[in-house]
Amino acid sequence: MKKVKVAFFDFTCCEGCQLQVANMGELLLDVLDKIDVVAFREVMSERSEDYDVAVVEGSITTPHDVERIRNIRAKAKVLIAYGSCATIGGINGMKNNFPLDDIREYVYKDAAKYFETIPTRPLHHVVKVDYSVNGCPVYLPEFVTVLKAALSGIPYNVPDYSVCVECKLNENVCMYERGITCLGPITRAGCNSWCVNNGNICYGCRGMVSNPAEKGQKDVLERYKIPLDWIENKMNMYNKPRELKEMDDIEQER
Repeated sequence: MKKVKVAFFDFTCCEGCQLQVANMGELLLDVLDKIDVVAFREVMSERSEDYDVAVVEGSITTPHDVERIRNIRAKAKVLIAYGSCATIGGINGMKNNFPLDDIREYVYKDAAKYFETIPTRPLHHVVKVDYSVNGCPVYLPEFVTVLKAALSGIPYNVPDYSVCVECKLNENVCMYERGITCLGPITRAGCNSWCVNNGNICYGCRGMVSNPAEKGQKDVLERYKIPLDWIENKMNMYNKPRELKEMDDIEQER
């Protein structure tokens, strides 16, 4: 059987999701006999522009990024966005809190005029995305599931219920019971409550559920006497503060 050619690409990101995949070990054996990795900067020097599936990490933050992701999309039969930066804008989205010129000068100082920048956007605001793997970094079992779905041509729907559901199934003690603020009640599941399982909080890296239980969340905050702005500040880490829908609609029409 002919192997599917898969290429990995990165945009504005820390490349942690690529490292996660590079270190996935035995899980990768489930798909290695079906794919031919033709480009993956973190693990190989060879690269090919002939690929069927593009797996893309990182957010779009420059005009060059826009041009490059469109070129990748034009070549790929399937495009998979993986990691928070690619799927929801990620930590890079915090840039959108400030005027772009202020951010550019803060980072590049006197050389700021040489560096173009645009508001941070996830991939699906610029090109069509076929599959998404949320998380920072990606949860490897989910990544393998999505890759298998892409290779088989079947859909994968990101869970649209809260991380709290998985926490309950894993019999975790609620972080709020420990006196710690957590974004699990409003964050999309699919990670098997990975962070909480290991003693950390949910930071909301998978993005918000589409219909969060606002009353339930407010009840939790009132019960544990937690100010609303604490939650808003935590959400700002991954969930970019302003949607750029008008601009994105214009871009997609071009």
